[in-house]
Amino acid sequence: NIVKEAVEDGSILYRDNNEISTNIRSYIVAKIENKIIGFVALHIFNQTIAEIRSLVVDKDYRKKGVGAALIDRATIEAKELGISEVLVLTYQKLFFENLNFREIPKESIPESKIWADCIGCKHFPICNEVSLIKHI
Repeated sequence: NIVKEAVEDGSILYRDNNEISTNIRSYIVAKIENKIIGFVALHIFNQTIAEIRSLVVDKDYRKKGVGAALIDRATIEAKELGISEVLVLTYQKLFFENLNFREIPKESIPESKIWADCIGCKHFPICNEVSLIKHI
């Protein structure tokens, strides 16, 4: 339920059950009393770069540090795996800049990202997302 609105407005990509099942280990979940209040996925592109994907926080828990904690946990996991850079495509530029991500040209992101994910987006090819990266 927490993801429905974000998928409908196009702020995150729709993932079918098969894709979620295939990538379930990529997800980090925030819970309070067994209720999921947010999640994020860490997708590994190669041995040096990973992507933060599908960050969603329940409306009742926004602006309480849940999103930042999820990003922090994903970044720690990436570092533990030997990843040196974490990428994000987002409409929430300021949020990520406050977490020490810096904007980069979209042309510099892995081409496989465009063809694997962006092409399936309802906003493709007219995209207002910003690409940012964090060196860890």
